[in-house]
Amino acid sequence: MANKSPHQTTFEAERTIQPIYTGGSVALDQSGRILATTLGEDALLTDLNTGRQLARIEGDGELISTLTLTPSASHLIICSRSLSMRIFSLQPSPVANAEIKHSLLRTLKPHATPVIVLAVDQTSTLLATGAADGVIKVWDIQGGFVTHTFRGPNVLVSALHFFELVASNNNEETGISARNRKKDRRKSEGESEPQNEAARGFRLASGSQDGKVRIWDLYKRTCASVLDSHVSDIRALDYSQEENGLLTASRDKTIMWWDAKTWKVRKVVPVLEEVEAAGFIGAGNLTYTGGTNGNIRIWQTENGREVTQSQSPKSEADAILDGIILPDLPFILTIQSDHTLVLHSITALQELGSTDTIPPLDEIRRISGTHDEIIDLGYLLPDRSLLALATNSEEIRIVSLAESEEGSDASTYFGADVAQLRGHEDIIICLDIDWSGNWIATGAKDNTARLWRIDPTNESFSCHTVFEGHAESLGAIGLPHSIPPESSAAFKAPLGHPPPYLLTGSQDRTIKRWDVPSMQGISTARKAPRALYTRKAHEKDINAIDINYTGQLFASASQDRTVKIWLVEEGEVQGVLRGHRRGVWSVKFAPKDMPNIVGDSGPAAGKGLVLTGSGDKTVKIWSLSDFSCLRTFEGHTNSVLKVAWLRVPKPEDRGRRHVHVASAGGDGLVKVWDASTGEAECTLDNHEDRVWALTVHPVTNMIVSGSGDSTVTFWKDTTSATQAATTAAATQFVEQEQELQNYIHSGSYRSAITLALQLNHPGRLLSLFTSVVTTTSPEEGSLCGLKAVDEVLGSLSDDQIFTLLLRIRDWNTNARTAPVAQRILWTLVKSYPASRLSNLKVKGGKGDKSLKEVLDALRVYTERHYKRMEELVDESYLVEYTLREMDGLGLLDQVNGSHGVMDSEQDIIMV
Repeated sequence: MANKSPHQTTFEAERTIQPIYTGGSVALDQSGRILATTLGEDALLTDLNTGRQLARIEGDGELISTLTLTPSASHLIICSRSLSMRIFSLQPSPVANAEIKHSLLRTLKPHATPVIVLAVDQTSTLLATGAADGVIKVWDIQGGFVTHTFRGPNVLVSALHFFELVASNNNEETGISARNRKKDRRKSEGESEPQNEAARGFRLASGSQDGKVRIWDLYKRTCASVLDSHVSDIRALDYSQEENGLLTASRDKTIMWWDAKTWKVRKVVPVLEEVEAAGFIGAGNLTYTGGTNGNIRIWQTENGREVTQSQSPKSEADAILDGIILPDLPFILTIQSDHTLVLHSITALQELGSTDTIPPLDEIRRISGTHDEIIDLGYLLPDRSLLALATNSEEIRIVSLAESEEGSDASTYFGADVAQLRGHEDIIICLDIDWSGNWIATGAKDNTARLWRIDPTNESFSCHTVFEGHAESLGAIGLPHSIPPESSAAFKAPLGHPPPYLLTGSQDRTIKRWDVPSMQGISTARKAPRALYTRKAHEKDINAIDINYTGQLFASASQDRTVKIWLVEEGEVQGVLRGHRRGVWSVKFAPKDMPNIVGDSGPAAGKGLVLTGSGDKTVKIWSLSDFSCLRTFEGHTNSVLKVAWLRVPKPEDRGRRHVHVASAGGDGLVKVWDASTGEAECTLDNHEDRVWALTVHPVTNMIVSGSGDSTVTFWKDTTSATQAATTAAATQFVEQEQELQNYIHSGSYRSAITLALQLNHPGRLLSLFTSVVTTTSPEEGSLCGLKAVDEVLGSLSDDQIFTLLLRIRDWNTNARTAPVAQRILWTLVKSYPASRLSNLKVKGGKGDKSLKEVLDALRVYTERHYKRMEELVDESYLVEYTLREMDGLGLLDQVNGSHGVMDSEQDIIMV
């Protein structure tokens, strides 16, 4: 057995890419910085510019039905399926990217049915709630009371919007239909008007599933008008003061502009798609729409002409579910059905002519609300500044790993989406990346493989070649990782030289080798590339392929419980690794410069090693010399889905650090193993679902794990830091021990007691107090025996007093040390008023509860000691009586001895 590594290997979760949105409502404050999203049962506040989490508000156990954020970001309102509405007060920090403090202002039950839609006015004082029963309520946010209740038909309310009408020349509000104006005149003859003149023009528009829009007068508390032209759900409402018009959009594939003075239709435009989002842009001369086709379209408000060029419908995953546009913000935020948030630039509309036509709006940024299930991942580019993610979808998502700097582009923050590689028609299962990080190969369920060229400098993320030929979905893919000579053109310009070949493995149980066409060849070639050879490799699905660092061998892992070693050029089997009891999910060749490791049967050459992970919950290391298993690692409680070699120790460090491997399992854990000893060095736990993906940074030794819980965790190698901290702590401990001895020897009781409390040395502290209490020459007037110690005990902080009380409690439980404990407790009680001891500010979660427990323990054992002392005093009287009687007997014996004999009376008396 190899010697154990002298230092423990440690990793810590440094960064995490987590979901921020899993479907539901989205809100944005007026500044465009604070984004509020639903994350399951919880609500999340995120800085839209940096991607940092500002606050997470835990839910009430039920899914959130809707939420909204006031324009001033002063309050967050959350409604859930439990029929509750919670209003949170927000206190943004003046420091950028700092967390937002939030407190629950109140919890209400607004409706008898779940709240479907919310709206807040521009002053951030009024809140409107619309429920499934057709009832609309207006609330005072700060006060938490209902100001208005509007009852429409028993139809679900699907849209709400506050607005203020433009006043006419005669200072009367517009926006009342002729019919309602006559009613208003008749009503005004016999009824007094409300006194709040400031609210005269305030209106609330509501849209319902029946296609009707109702205008509610907040001043007169009545329905001012009913707009009846749509025939399906109203999904969007907006008002423009400049146009004095109301925009309505419906799932009946039309949008309408209404005159707010007469409430008659100005224009109806057939959009020819179910509209889910719409609104005025700028001064209201332009209108945007978004719907099931996934495109943002721009229309002229005046005549209904479409400004944007014709756009092809996008996939179902790109369908727009909602949109947000705010004044002074240069973008439209749309929410897509795949939980992606997209920022569309509207700067191109500023100088738009009346007859101009523009291309589709530019996308400023795409934000993945959730990456779904992370199936595979890998570093991109030579500097590993990008990460490619296969996310249980038809696309590869590329995210940034760069730290955002002040003044840099806001879209470059850590975890920000950089690009999407689109082309596959079904879910991507596997990926592999070449040595340079500029080429990535993907295999999918559409039976094809693709090779992509990554050039972020020129914003080029293009598909180089498509490989077609397998009969079933691809489950494994491999690129050569051997680095070309430094003098070669491929090394100097990797973007212009794709990998020479590609290996694919499929559920059809075959392996194919493909020659990759060059950059010049792909531009002139007309035919799709054909496989150089096809081999029937296994009896079941092929799960993984890996090519060794020389490019001469490759390994294939299958569900048939075997791993086969092949020659790359000829495609011939060189050996079979048998020993796993379940299907093999992952295989990795040892990297270059791998030192020898010691197996169960002796040392083995490092360059001829293979690492595998299987459904039998084990990890194995195999020797290529005789295809035997060198070592088996057991510890996972579920299938091992991915394995990886960690960075090879440098030659000068090999005496101190062993070779390590990492494994990821279906139990949600990542384990790091010592390859020489077979022991688990550490277990990394930050996932709640299967860990499918695993990779290691070749320079920093950073482990990256991706899970089915949509989380990517970056594990930093803290071994060196831990070793340094351990050494420093040991050195400091020795120095403080010596310092404590010096204080005790020199009689510096203040420093000795303080240091003993700080070092948490109850034994040394007891020894010191024992020597003080049992001193043969106590100082007169001292409580404990020495006045210097009295002064120290009388000037302790709350934390020190509490720590000392803990020690006294422990000493007081032992009869041998109880006298010292009682003496020190007596000194403390005499040194401080009772109010100080009963109101100690104790650090920690328990606080007063923990202090009460300590004082109760002191009281109980003190009473026990005093009871025992009283019993001893009582017993001492019996001893004293016995001794006194014994003294009388001795005196009588002396008298009898002097007289020689005792008369009969004396004998009787003694009896």
